[in-house]
Amino acid sequence: MRWLADECITVSLVRELRGANHDVLYIAEFAASISDLEVIALASREGRILLTADKDFGELVFRRGQAVPGLILLRIDPETRQLARTRLLEAVDQFGEELFGRYVVIDEVRFRSRPL
Repeated sequence: MRWLADECITVSLVRELRGANHDVLYIAEFAASISDLEVIALASREGRILLTADKDFGELVFRRGQAVPGLILLRIDPETRQLARTRLLEAVDQFGEELFGRYVVIDEVRFRSRPL
């Protein structure tokens, strides 16, 4: 799966995704501090699901009409790295390619999903 990991995502989670054979571009590695609008534009241009912990992206997508191929909001404490990894990979298993075209919020106990 093709991901664009926002810079607020931990490097360990990015490594885990890459280790599971996902194609991940990580904002912190090549474009730290770009604006949220630039992040969305990059995700759209590259056809990548945007992975973030920043709730502002929901506002940009749903209230301001910014298009993105898919949006995953990770609402798990970054200190619980293993749980974040486990829950994200569970979401990938459950939704698969249907993550494209969806907004999915991942927390410790459930997934909330809606079409974009």
